[in-house]
Amino acid sequence: MKRPSGPDYRTLSADEIVKTAVRLADRIHERFPGTGLAGAGRQLRMTAEDTARRARALSRPYIGLRTLLALFCLGGLGVLAAVLKDVDWRGIFEQTNEVALTALLESSVNLVLLMAAGLWFLLTLEERWKRSRTQAALHELRSFAHVVDMHQLTKDPTTLLGGGPRTPSSPERRMSRFELTRYLEYCAEMLALTGKLSALYAGESRDHIVVAAASDVENLCTDLGRKIWQKITILGDLQE
Repeated sequence: MKRPSGPDYRTLSADEIVKTAVRLADRIHERFPGTGLAGAGRQLRMTAEDTARRARALSRPYIGLRTLLALFCLGGLGVLAAVLKDVDWRGIFEQTNEVALTALLESSVNLVLLMAAGLWFLLTLEERWKRSRTQAALHELRSFAHVVDMHQLTKDPTTLLGGGPRTPSSPERRMSRFELTRYLEYCAEMLALTGKLSALYAGESRDHIVVAAASDVENLCTDLGRKIWQKITILGDLQE
């Protein structure tokens, strides 16, 4: 059965996430120009562009490393051929040269073990390099999620009710109900996009460690976003 043409809705599109991040950064700048949240929006846009590029690179093989692996295999086969070439095969077959047989077995076993260890190291080196770079990128996303959470930390919707007197250390609260709602919604959207950026890494990797780390970032963004939506719900209740 022929599949219908068009976008694939089974996987995340890095380009669409970047477009959404650019649009969100513009919206924040237009609504709250010159604020820290606008700066965080610009940072999210740059992070989205970097993540899209890194995720594509993650899916591509390291040609140089795989070439080195092929050369290593050829070199190992060459050494094995050289060892076998100098063996007294006639004496071994006629069972008159037991020393040659012992030396052959010892050299062969050592060479096979050495080649196996080298192959295993080179085969897993690409995966370990990708894992290290991806974990560093996921750590950046995790840190950014906490930065966004700090921006909404002092945005208390109950202050709109008025009440107690201010103290010298009280934060400035000059936003209207509409502006505060928009501010919190932008924070929630930024956290949601941060979670989707981490999902891009998980979608391009089969490494269970990378997938688990990406899931942790997504869960963090979801938990932080849930607190923000609770504040937005309180604002809606106050309006009613």
